[in-house]
Amino acid sequence: MDRMHDLGPSFIDVTWGAGGSLSHLTCEMVNVAQTVYGLETCMHLTCTDMELHKVDNALHEAYKAGCTNILALRGDPPRDTEKWQAIEGGFRYALDLVKYIKSKYGDHFDIGVAGYPEGCEDEQDPDVLMDHLKQKVDAGGTFVVTQMFYDVDNFLSWVDQCRARGITVPIVPGIMPIQTHAAFLRRANWSKCKVPENWLNALEPIKNDDAAVREVGKDLVAEMCRKLLNAGIYSLHFYTMNLAQSTRMVLEELGLTSRDPTPTKKPLPWRQSLGLNRREEDVRPVFWKNRHKSYIARTQDWDEFPNGRWGDSRSPAFGELDAYGIGLKGSNEQNIKLWGKPQSLRDISNIFVRFLNDDLGSLPWSEWPVTEEAGAIRSELIDLNQRGLLTITSQPSVNGVKSSHPIHGWGPHGGYVYQKAYLELLISPSLIAELIDRIDQNTNITFYSVNKDGDLRTNAPSDGPNAVTWGVFPGKEIVQPTIVETISFLAWKDEAFRLGSDWANCHPARSASRELIEGIMNNWYLINIVDNDFHSTHGVFDLFHGLQVENMDGPLDHSKPVANGHDPKPLIELNGFHKQKNPGVFGEVLN
Repeated sequence: MDRMHDLGPSFIDVTWGAGGSLSHLTCEMVNVAQTVYGLETCMHLTCTDMELHKVDNALHEAYKAGCTNILALRGDPPRDTEKWQAIEGGFRYALDLVKYIKSKYGDHFDIGVAGYPEGCEDEQDPDVLMDHLKQKVDAGGTFVVTQMFYDVDNFLSWVDQCRARGITVPIVPGIMPIQTHAAFLRRANWSKCKVPENWLNALEPIKNDDAAVREVGKDLVAEMCRKLLNAGIYSLHFYTMNLAQSTRMVLEELGLTSRDPTPTKKPLPWRQSLGLNRREEDVRPVFWKNRHKSYIARTQDWDEFPNGRWGDSRSPAFGELDAYGIGLKGSNEQNIKLWGKPQSLRDISNIFVRFLNDDLGSLPWSEWPVTEEAGAIRSELIDLNQRGLLTITSQPSVNGVKSSHPIHGWGPHGGYVYQKAYLELLISPSLIAELIDRIDQNTNITFYSVNKDGDLRTNAPSDGPNAVTWGVFPGKEIVQPTIVETISFLAWKDEAFRLGSDWANCHPARSASRELIEGIMNNWYLINIVDNDFHSTHGVFDLFHGLQVENMDGPLDHSKPVANGHDPKPLIELNGFHKQKNPGVFGEVLN
């Protein structure tokens, strides 16, 4: 699904097993596609062996997932049945299913229906099939997806017939890319579609070379698509069969992909969810910047999502850490293979450096590779990690670049976006006091630091939000989609230390690697720093000049020395946690 998202589709399909045999999987996939990946989804729903209560359950699950598209089909007979039969209490025709969906949900769902330019298995009369299609559209079908075909001229003639018959809804051609010669022939025979003679001649000599078949097939299918586009058919529906490579090859040949891993225009700086009630969500804490799936999982039970303002940060309850999708992914063996068996802090810092150099695709705290945005501060991040300061999340300052900027841009056309420099890292207790003392000298910088036990220190004036990303757009109020604030940071703290503990537990008990990582998790601090002067490019990094963990190749010193020979500043209470007094330092929220 991630690969599909990167191709920028208008929607993806999730098919339905005969009789709902895999209905739980279909509904789960629709939910994940909508809420986690932000993919508009079209759920297939068939009449085959589907009692009314099964149909109701499926529609209800689609609705809850935020899905707004259903492809209503009669469906094929089960494999152990030669002829299709309606089940008692179910529907006989797709037309009946369309009518039922429309009666139950009104205009909530766009209802797709199937079209057959070359006939279907149990009805070859084109006039009868056209009548059926017209009835389905008149009953509430809002778009047509066709059976696969390779004869473009026949399809265009069929579209003309549809228009003459009064079918005016969008007609989307079904295109099957070519993976292997055997699969190509099998699917063409199954659908009984006509294959142009020149296609067969081009593929026959190379039929035993799958790579060559994909390459030639790419050219054939791409030329077919060009004919469709030139004829005014501006939608292409690819049957990927869960295999992205051939489809990507065709799209690249057509020039419809981008080297940018996120080619589609971003409405927000983070991937937007399309789950129920989340479409208007436009504010999130920056802490989950590299843990999108986890944030969705921990907030999935919220009744409302921030829109315009974060609101009362004390009211949302983040989900428990034992929920699915929050802990460290992969088996112990896979993670050891990925990150090795670190024996010293230098080994761990090298893992972080490899990640920043694109030699590793993930870290325990980042579910995807380092982003292009980090390129502007990559050298500074590498330098910190080489000194034993382990960076988790960061963003450079941005002072009014256009919303169309290829890396930092987001939001509507004609706007400008801004960012404050943000840095989050794990820091040794031997350095935390000195760092906080330096922060105290700069009134533009705010911070939160916390250890595993919840010893929170901050100089923020309140536990309210501080916008670290915002945008100014024509005809709109200022949009502030990324924030830092207290309660969500404490929720993130629990997750961050849990991920580190999960990493430690990949290694055997009493092993050097496990004890090393456990020592960091049990004693080090998680600190986030915001430079509220968004004109400043290196203010955050200047704080760390000369700071380095001593003896990175030997045993770690987990002692907590006092700052400059005296105790840290007095603390005041903040929602049950300690907060340092420092009235000269402020946090800024745009109004």
